[in-house]
Amino acid sequence: MSMSSKVDRGMFEQDENIADSPRREKFVPQRTFGTAAERARRNLNAKLSNPLAGFSHAELRRQGRKFALTHEIGDDEDVRAFELGAVLAQSPEQYANVAGLTSQEKEILRQEFANRWSQPWSMEWVSTSWRLPTSLLFLPKAKIEDFGRIADPGLPGKQIDETVVNGAQIWYKHQFGIAGERSRDTWLVGLINAAPYLCCAFIGCWLTVPFNHWFGRRGTIFLTCCFSAIACLWQGFVSTWWAMFVARFALGFGIGPKSATVPVYAAETAPPAIRGALVMQWQMWTAFGIMLGYAADLIFYQVSDPPGIVGLNWRLMMASAMFPALVVCCFVFACPESPRWYMRNKQYYRAYQSICTLRHHKIQAARDLYYMHTLLEAETSMKLGQNKLLELITVPRNRRAMVASEIVMFMQQFCGVNVIAYYSSEIFLEANFEPASALAASLGWGVINWLFAIPAIYTIDTFGRRNLLLTTFPLMSLAMFFTGFSFWIPETHHTARTSCIALGTYLFGVVYSPGEGPVPFTYSAEAYPLYVRSYGMALATATTWFFNFVLGVTWPSLRNAFTAQGGFAWYAGWCIVGWWLVLLFMPETKNKTLEELDQVFSVPTRFHAAYGLRQIPYFFKRYLLRRDVRPEILYEKEEVVVAGDAGYNA
Repeated sequence: MSMSSKVDRGMFEQDENIADSPRREKFVPQRTFGTAAERARRNLNAKLSNPLAGFSHAELRRQGRKFALTHEIGDDEDVRAFELGAVLAQSPEQYANVAGLTSQEKEILRQEFANRWSQPWSMEWVSTSWRLPTSLLFLPKAKIEDFGRIADPGLPGKQIDETVVNGAQIWYKHQFGIAGERSRDTWLVGLINAAPYLCCAFIGCWLTVPFNHWFGRRGTIFLTCCFSAIACLWQGFVSTWWAMFVARFALGFGIGPKSATVPVYAAETAPPAIRGALVMQWQMWTAFGIMLGYAADLIFYQVSDPPGIVGLNWRLMMASAMFPALVVCCFVFACPESPRWYMRNKQYYRAYQSICTLRHHKIQAARDLYYMHTLLEAETSMKLGQNKLLELITVPRNRRAMVASEIVMFMQQFCGVNVIAYYSSEIFLEANFEPASALAASLGWGVINWLFAIPAIYTIDTFGRRNLLLTTFPLMSLAMFFTGFSFWIPETHHTARTSCIALGTYLFGVVYSPGEGPVPFTYSAEAYPLYVRSYGMALATATTWFFNFVLGVTWPSLRNAFTAQGGFAWYAGWCIVGWWLVLLFMPETKNKTLEELDQVFSVPTRFHAAYGLRQIPYFFKRYLLRRDVRPEILYEKEEVVVAGDAGYNA
């Protein structure tokens, strides 16, 4: 059946044939199709979901051969690979039904599905070498507040307890003259801390599209690493608070485009079977970078000032974050460029060479490359004549994806995680930890944050994105309340007080890492349809960095106004708000094709919100009262065909 004969479902009817079960709604075809532009917009995602649907194997072989010969890709063996690859691209899992494959080729394709983690060394190298250094690249800088000596030996001890920022800031804020309790000082400290994310939100992330267009994925990574290295070195030489602000603001030119480019590169080079898991590893290695940032606290804790240099320890720490950037710059061009980027620039043979290094066999490379080609052709042929950013708002399917993406990106910050990540050492100092113990406790939180992100590689595609968040948000709220309320334990009970505060932050890390940690980037990368995905990801990353900035700049003053108890309770309350937002407005996306996602996001918001509310009594009946009730199914997977509607086929 032709993909263009499938209909965007958007209206509902009651299924009266299911007795003694929760109300079950399913889609029926829309009979009113609107204007030609509206029909084209509705049909756009269906065509992008599989532009090869409906072709015979003979026709696909002819197309594959023509593609290889037209673009002069390889020899006879490569032409054969494209003939078979075009057939496989239509339904990769149906490889057993493709005539002409050798037994060895069928075994390679079988292993692709049976053992999805068995990849060429080049794929594993690209997967780890890019994400690990680039995650470390900005995270130690983002956490650079943790670096350096905890206290100036010449400062009175009471000033340590009065500080509201972490690590190196405790040192340089005195040197910069912003160490007082005045409102101006606390806001300046917060502004310096959050400066990179201000740049990311309003400038950096929006450079992603032009940078990738001009320089490619590798070039963008190289350029942003250069920005990061220069900014890191710059931070080590400043002598005023405004110079530190400017240096850290410049850091955003590296963080913003890089944070959007690396997940896109992973999605474009990874095999389909493990694409979701590889994309979410960005967040896992981000957590690893946080952990190493805390480890650096302890490594440089004892650095002392030589004659003539003030604050050598925090200066070295600020500048040391340039080394991951330099490492990436050295080997980034040893990795293959994104085949999709080569295809965008009509460099077909180079695209084929690139993807051949990332697959076990030429058949797999030809299959994936030809499918990229058909998708790009479909995207190019479908120009609706409207600004892509406006498409995010004006098209209901896109708008619902945007709302869900913005919710998870907003809540990734306003769950309060970076209160702990940025100011953990100061929080532990306020809890009467010794300076070295505060750094060690921060390192412990970093280790937990990383270790508990690893299981998400598997749970994100099994348990589901929405279920992970609905499970972990209440637990994050409890952990935040527990941490804040632990500050009420009298200081006379020192052991109990410090243990409870540390335990609360650790428990928060345990439940944050597999949930709100990895889900937002993965969800945002898959929720948008292909033709607006780059713009959607730019908006998503700008959102998370903006609210990162808001959290970083406001926490010092918030803690002063609310006390530690009130500050943690504030973010505990936001976790509760986040739970309701996810329940009402965030559809599940796990294990769904693009066409199925179009169906999911075609559900009107009011219907999905009502469905979410009905899930609450279902949960209590099923899991607490142990009743045998069946779950409600909001959207069906079966295809709906409108016979004879030639006007809908675009």
